Amino acid sequence: MKAIVINRPGGTEVLEVVDRPDPVPHPGQALVEVAAAGVNFMDTGVRRGQMWTEMPLPRGMGVEGMGRILAVGDGVNSLRPGQRVAWVYAPGSYAERICLPIDALVPVPDVIDDHTAAAVMMQGLTASHFATNFYCVQQEDVALVHAAAGGLGLLLTQIIKLRGGRVIGRVSSEDKVAIAKDAGADHVIVDTEGHFAREAIRLSGGEGVHVVYDGSGPMTFQASLDSLRRCGTFCWYGPVLGGPGPLDIMSLPRSIKIGYAVFLDHVSTPALLRTHSAQLFDWIARGVLKVRIGGTYPLAEASRAHADMESRTTTGKLLLIP
Repeated sequence: MKAIVINRPGGTEVLEVVDRPDPVPHPGQALVEVAAAGVNFMDTGVRRGQMWTEMPLPRGMGVEGMGRILAVGDGVNSLRPGQRVAWVYAPGSYAERICLPIDALVPVPDVIDDHTAAAVMMQGLTASHFATNFYCVQQEDVALVHAAAGGLGLLLTQIIKLRGGRVIGRVSSEDKVAIAKDAGADHVIVDTEGHFAREAIRLSGGEGVHVVYDGSGPMTFQASLDSLRRCGTFCWYGPVLGGPGPLDIMSLPRSIKIGYAVFLDHVSTPALLRTHSAQLFDWIARGVLKVRIGGTYPLAEASRAHADMESRTTTGKLLLIP
């Protein structure tokens, strides 16, 4: 089978297509033929050596995908060969086949197509976590969403709107404004320099936003902080671009709350993974959550997918198709 690996950290050129033997499922596992693998920004951090440093080389790339079960190991009764399944975190997902623990898999309803199922897992569960567990968005809450035309931003915007909130989206170029508004953003700020706080405060009625979702790195940290109202919540995420540096907690203004949100806390048990995934699939089936796929690439063109993602010109979700 074909798989994408790295033998050393580096640029997109280190992504290699290799031939590997088909894996064999152990007890409690399933062998899955991958129909589509999600490309996530964290994958670029793995490629550059910022993450998974404890894993030996060569390292299989990718964590998210959807496919059909080919075989199951001993003791597996809950899933069967032929069944369509998706997963959110399994290293080595850039491959034609992969073995995964049964507890990591969720059944995919027939009404959800392969590409949509692969595209919604990581970013959909992350958005769900941000708008519910991390900060429970209430009716009329105002949220500032960074990268509002990206895959995560588009889903987060829609979930905030489903909960009755209002969204101020921030995007990097004028051509992304319509995409963010189509997802439900009430207002969109175009900014590349981190100069958005004054406009966010104005658009929120002069008080500041209730919550800001910022995965854009250190450049936007101060302006996001300034955008919050009294007792507002700062949801910081995304390790690849780095953090803001040391913070003096006594310097934080307006009784705000800051936290680092990690989606795995949303799906910390197999039951929670199934429950939250089923909610996403239900929203999609009912047409109230739309997944925008910004590009599909053959598996062998993983390097092009990474380059396009890092260019910040893409919108929506990128997928690799084995």
